[in-house]
Amino acid sequence: MDDFAAKRQALLESGVRMMDPSAVYVEAGVTVGAGTLLLPGTILRGNTVVGANCEIGPNTMLTDCTVGDGAVINSSQCNESTIEAGAHVGPFAYIRPNCHVGRDVKVGDFVELKNSTIGDGTKIAHLTYVGDADVGSRVNFGCGTVLVNYDGNRKYRTTIGDDCFIGCNTNLVSPVHVGDGAYTAAGSTITEDVPADALAIARARQVEKPGWAAAHRAKKPQK
Repeated sequence: MDDFAAKRQALLESGVRMMDPSAVYVEAGVTVGAGTLLLPGTILRGNTVVGANCEIGPNTMLTDCTVGDGAVINSSQCNESTIEAGAHVGPFAYIRPNCHVGRDVKVGDFVELKNSTIGDGTKIAHLTYVGDADVGSRVNFGCGTVLVNYDGNRKYRTTIGDDCFIGCNTNLVSPVHVGDGAYTAAGSTITEDVPADALAIARARQVEKPGWAAAHRAKKPQK
């Protein structure tokens, strides 16, 4: 029996569940709690600690991570970070080193986190980059949000308070502070601090030009 097979057998005997043990790879230094389900393609590396009653996989790699009880990590990679109990990560999320993901947080598809703290109950559902940030609890990130943390020379940190609402396609140009309960309007590029409970709008006003499209089509050569 090779080292991986021996580790799998020991985990099974301790109450860990595996749909297909031959498709799960767990290194010697890893700890997994009873009742956790490891799905095919799961790779647990380094000193990773997974709590009880979690669901990991399919196609997930955790390296030197701590995962709380009842967390779900689906088709994602997480490195040198802590994911608290009840959090849901993935599919297709990428958590880079030095992140702390709070309890019951949602980190959805095509979300990347880096060197950030995410407060309990926050939702980052899709297509978002959060780098070098301290995010409060119960924050909602709209699709396409980007924390613009690098100016070509150095990286800066952004702080977002509790109960904020970040509208779709918001760019937060670090360093900025968004106060508790504040909103940002969809499509805004935020370069100044936003006071608590305020709405920040930073986008051009829409202009309609009647008849422009018809005139434009009339100029096109006929096929």
